[in-house]
Amino acid sequence: MDEEQTAYFDSGSTTRIDSKVLEAMQPYFKQDYGNPASAHKKGRKAKRAMNKARETIAKSINAQTKEIIFTSGGTESNNLAIKGAAYANKEKGKHMITTRIEHKSVLNPIKWLVKGQGYTVTYLEVDSQGFVNPEELEKAITDETILVSIIHGNNEVGTIQNMEEIGQVTRRKNVLLHTDACQSFTKTPIDVEKQKIDLLTINSHKINGPKGVGAIYIKEGTKITPLNHGGGHEKNIRSGTPNIHGIVGFAKATEQANKPEHVEKMRKMRDKIIEETLKIPNSKLNGPTGEKRLPNNINIYFKGVEGEALSGYLERKGVYTSTGSACSSKKLEPSHVLTAMGMDPERANSSIRITLSRLTTEKEVEHMLEILPKVLENLRKISPLY
Repeated sequence: MDEEQTAYFDSGSTTRIDSKVLEAMQPYFKQDYGNPASAHKKGRKAKRAMNKARETIAKSINAQTKEIIFTSGGTESNNLAIKGAAYANKEKGKHMITTRIEHKSVLNPIKWLVKGQGYTVTYLEVDSQGFVNPEELEKAITDETILVSIIHGNNEVGTIQNMEEIGQVTRRKNVLLHTDACQSFTKTPIDVEKQKIDLLTINSHKINGPKGVGAIYIKEGTKITPLNHGGGHEKNIRSGTPNIHGIVGFAKATEQANKPEHVEKMRKMRDKIIEETLKIPNSKLNGPTGEKRLPNNINIYFKGVEGEALSGYLERKGVYTSTGSACSSKKLEPSHVLTAMGMDPERANSSIRITLSRLTTEKEVEHMLEILPKVLENLRKISPLY
């Protein structure tokens, strides 16, 4: 299919790399390719680039430079935060708190700790918009609680949690707070000091940067047991030769994305898509509206049409969407996020996710809005559920 006829709306899964990011990375493939642990000139140059990238990312979340540890991405950072904090603080207790709307890279490490390591977990319920009640969180904290992990901007429905309120509870109770901010990073304000966050996960490929690189913010003084043991890279927290070209690209993507005009552009496109799609009969928005929703996220229920089928037929017309997280969308089961928000399996299975990036164009939006109603009408004509 002609590339000009396509419209990519799966930026919640990954994004196209920005040309300026790719340009910044180029020297570190064939010219400045040294290992930052090496003492020679090429190694020192690589280390300077890495330190500069660390400063850029730290500044974007109001952290100290030394509090940023580079990883291979969001999954590794989430595992390091959860398992590392659990191991390092098990003398205090073995109880953790999370929600039922987390990404699987949070839910599954916690399940692993519970199943094989003797930890316990409390799952906080969320309301119909996906929000946690800070009062319920406070009630759930016990003397044995060591960690609370609550996603900042939800990857499926875009709900932005009030981390400042949540952070006030955890700090008052002397419990570590971790948040997965892979979807929200650069799209809504993050201030680790103001929000009282102890551990924070971010990655590159959701903001038009390269895949295979991310970071974890670890507040100074927070105890973490490393998962990788080797040469002692990254302050002995994450051993392994650093992905220098990826790290440079991550920092450049952060610089490029961290501008108010990009957020406003995505928000306007988001609102246009929501307004137009809700004109289609028997359609409903899943999740919150306005400032409480990520500026690039739309999740819509279309009665009588299976979401996977709708996404498949849209793809034939050059429109790329998804039905949820790319890490679990191939499983034929209702979204755990939508069901946790109180939706029945029919509604959960009849919903699609439309996600933008700052590189999404008006032309793509217009193409999608032209194709979607036609595809939906045709599917509803043959649907036994409509």
